[in-house]
Amino acid sequence: MSDKPMGKVMERLQQAAPVAGGVLRRMLETAIDGVGPLPSAKHSAISHLQRTGDVDHAIDSLITTHIAMAGAQGFVTNLGGFAAMPITIPANTAGILTIQTRMIAAIAHLRGYHLADNRVRTAIVMCLLGGEEIARRIHQGTLPTSPMAVATAPVFDPELDQAVAREVLKTMASRVGGKGLSITVSKRIPLIGGGVGAVVDGWATRQLGSFTKDELRTRRVR
Repeated sequence: MSDKPMGKVMERLQQAAPVAGGVLRRMLETAIDGVGPLPSAKHSAISHLQRTGDVDHAIDSLITTHIAMAGAQGFVTNLGGFAAMPITIPANTAGILTIQTRMIAAIAHLRGYHLADNRVRTAIVMCLLGGEEIARRIHQGTLPTSPMAVATAPVFDPELDQAVAREVLKTMASRVGGKGLSITVSKRIPLIGGGVGAVVDGWATRQLGSFTKDELRTRRVR
């Protein structure tokens, strides 16, 4: 199959992808603050804490729940295979970003961070990159420090906030472009693509949840 249609898919993604500081920021804020039937990250965190009675158990419960949510949306948005990719790729990208952002924000709340603080919001978005990508970018000099350091910095840095958003967009585009050729090809096949999407998105969400749990150390007064 020709790669020209795939090129059009990528072009569509670039056009539909949220731009740093614009639609991306509003989408992620919706994931944190909630809208309509979607509860806020804080509400989700409190619900899991009330159910488990322990912060660490609540975090584990949150991660498990969001892995399931990510897998479900990955399945649905990849069911149509190659023909549906111009529509489903942007939907899949927006869906997974929303789910993962909400999970990370809920973990941050349970660890004692104020979600209304712009420094914390920058750190939340930064966590979307994952540990390996953050370490690589710090080494390259495109990011200055870790999410924990950003969340607890003396002041909010709007330029860093924009830089983090750009790096997240680059990472998402790279993942959609298919570093794993076998995964990209599999997603082109109707029905099979749904199963692959569920596994890939669920696994990625598990990785981000584990990283965030380790990275954002508690700020609660015991």
